[in-house]
Amino acid sequence: MKFSMQDLQAQANTLFESGFSTGAPHFSPISDYTIFPGFFDVHVHFREPGFSYKETIKTGSLAGAHGGYTGVCPMPNLKPVPDSLEHLKEEQDIIDRDACIDVLPYASITVGEEGKQVVDMEALADHIFAFSDDGHGVQDGDKMEEAMRRAAALNKIIAAHCEVNSLLHGGYINDGEYCKAHGHRGICNESEWGEIKRDAELAEKTGCAFHVCHVSTKESVQVIREAKSRGVDITCETGPHYLVLDDTMLQEDGCFKMNPPLRSPEDRKALVEGILDGTIDMIATDHAPHSAEEKSRGLERSPFGITGLETAFPVAYTGLVKTGILTLDKLIDLMAVAPRRRFGIPLEPDCFTVFDLNDTYKVDPDTFLSMGKSTPFAGETVSGRCLLTVCHGNVVWKHPSVELTD
Repeated sequence: MKFSMQDLQAQANTLFESGFSTGAPHFSPISDYTIFPGFFDVHVHFREPGFSYKETIKTGSLAGAHGGYTGVCPMPNLKPVPDSLEHLKEEQDIIDRDACIDVLPYASITVGEEGKQVVDMEALADHIFAFSDDGHGVQDGDKMEEAMRRAAALNKIIAAHCEVNSLLHGGYINDGEYCKAHGHRGICNESEWGEIKRDAELAEKTGCAFHVCHVSTKESVQVIREAKSRGVDITCETGPHYLVLDDTMLQEDGCFKMNPPLRSPEDRKALVEGILDGTIDMIATDHAPHSAEEKSRGLERSPFGITGLETAFPVAYTGLVKTGILTLDKLIDLMAVAPRRRFGIPLEPDCFTVFDLNDTYKVDPDTFLSMGKSTPFAGETVSGRCLLTVCHGNVVWKHPSVELTD
């Protein structure tokens, strides 16, 4: 199939002028194909520096481009943790050298993500996307309050992994029926919503702009809904897997292990309701690649995390839009417009992606550009294939079937 880059850019410009910049979702059909603003993911793990055997900024950004993303934000659970300008520079130098799309790094909330000492936020603020200790909940409420006060003074968002360590008890999947029937150790819902409740109250107290990562429970949705009704400056995300899978679908395979875990059908229903009523603001993948050997150890022994950038849109489109749960407009808002709106990242007319929504195929991890191949969607039939991704006017991904003309 042939595409004219001039025609594509002209359509993207028209879309931008008619709405991309207003915060309302817009898309445009191109014959049998559809152009969207480039997706934006506020929660990925690119593993570099420190863990490049799992993923690199080069492979992660290529995976993002393959999935239709033109911007992503890698979390700071790295080695070294970007908790100082010196450590941040190690990551930024690799980004400047290797990234094919916009890669905007987080700094940690606490030194080494250890929860003991708040980082020098004032020195870091102008160089990072936001602050997060993702992978760890900040256990000390006083430290989180200090961080929120300082972030509020700097007009920076804190994006929190909310988890109460004392409630985990060595759990690794949801504390539900599957867990009990198969002799696993469970993670209770309160380990998530309990810390969200604390942090929402701290955000209300300090005036901090607060974002909750990877919401997975019905109680979490309700806590956030109530906080929004009180005027708290709070937003949240959930992942495609939490919206279309639950713990009744678990298998004894590491590709079903993530943190937070897949929850109950009731939790999944509440997440969908939260999307529909605006409590949940955006979809983020929590793209968390690991080596094949690490993810081959089963539910108990595999590390938490799955690969998500290359399946996010087709999984959500197939499971939510084609089933009539969401409109396509709403999905594009969740994946492209709302994340930028919340974090102050402008939509740009020269950052867009082209999809064939009618192309139906089976998810094949061997086709992933990510080094991580672990996904619970392997072999699943989905619709919506990325044909082309353009970032700042540069073609960063092109399907082999696509021929471009000037």
